[in-house]
Amino acid sequence: MATVQESQIVAAPEGKKKEVACSAWIRRKEGKNNSDNKLLVVMGRSATAVTPALLELYTFDPKTSSLSSDPWKFVIGEEGANPTGFAVHPSGDEFVCATTKGCKLYKLVPQEFAYHLIAKDEPRLESVGRQKCLAFSTDGSKLAIGGEDGHLRVFHWPSLDTLIDEPKAHKSFKDMDISLDSELLVSTSIDGSARLWKLTDGTPLMNLDRSAEEKIQCCRFSRDGMKPFLFCTVEKSGGNVVTVVWDMATWKRLGFKRLLRKPISVLSVSLDGKYLALGSNDGDFCVVNVKKMEVQHWSRKVHLGASISAIHFCPTERVVISNSDKWGAEVTKLTVPGDWKVWQAMLVLLGLFFVSALAMYFFYRTSDSFWNFPMGKNQLPAWKLQEQSHIKDSGSMFIDDSEFPDEL
Repeated sequence: MATVQESQIVAAPEGKKKEVACSAWIRRKEGKNNSDNKLLVVMGRSATAVTPALLELYTFDPKTSSLSSDPWKFVIGEEGANPTGFAVHPSGDEFVCATTKGCKLYKLVPQEFAYHLIAKDEPRLESVGRQKCLAFSTDGSKLAIGGEDGHLRVFHWPSLDTLIDEPKAHKSFKDMDISLDSELLVSTSIDGSARLWKLTDGTPLMNLDRSAEEKIQCCRFSRDGMKPFLFCTVEKSGGNVVTVVWDMATWKRLGFKRLLRKPISVLSVSLDGKYLALGSNDGDFCVVNVKKMEVQHWSRKVHLGASISAIHFCPTERVVISNSDKWGAEVTKLTVPGDWKVWQAMLVLLGLFFVSALAMYFFYRTSDSFWNFPMGKNQLPAWKLQEQSHIKDSGSMFIDDSEFPDEL
């Protein structure tokens, strides 16, 4: 049975958590040959009576699992356009910000000691209205957005040529995700239905089966690169919510498990696919080991009395950022088994090398003459070895003539 531990919240800078409507991780490849990972966090802050709607950019320190106390701030600039969500391109160079009016595209430009955001005019994104779901494909070649009005749009990136334009995909979007191979999209509706779409040709594939008493809510594809699965939270009669697993080869249910044991508001999966996170309507969340389908971490009262709207796994560390309308953003370090670092793996390999070398030396010192053959000045020359071998072999050719009678 896995050990479940509760964590301590790593407090974000005071005054930075509340009024934060949405957040996302940005992993950038910087340094020589793009060998250094630079972790950033972008947060969207709604407008108040005294401040406009803002985007804030923080650096993340993996040693302390904390955000910088002095972020870079950028005004959205459009009246009434409060941020509601982000989709970050896998390259880390740009992201799409959903607002209450549409979507805006931002380019992230590194400077000597800072970062700068450049807003790019994209009428095809700005005119879409309020969006509830948005995501880039894993390979970065497609952008999918699902509207509050149930309209599904999928664009080729970066050309923004339309791949799917379905005004009546759902009554209203609840959740959406794109598969690891960037070939499938799954979407759920507030009425409990779920649909699958083929991104290779932009056509609907099928509806997920459900009974009349079931409502499919949140959805995420597996990301560990092994056998592909689809995870969905399903609300049954009586308010019980379970996590159901579908086999993507046959689209049949493999089973289900009740993990959070309370109404679920959000489902998320780590970048390496090892963990699922489930958030509740009362501010708790848990983290599940996908291989064992067991809870390995609890965070209670993170967003006390508020529904968790999003949970984002850090790309490189066992840290998450969770959001709620009441409490804003919270950074939490997970109490799950740590992953092997590169230097740890190299140290183990080096130790194995030295153990192997010592074993070979031991066998050399204690083995028979096959290993201890003469070397250097003690070794006989080749002609001497051949002469001795010839004498030894020729000796076996003589026959004792006493065994035969004398010739007549």
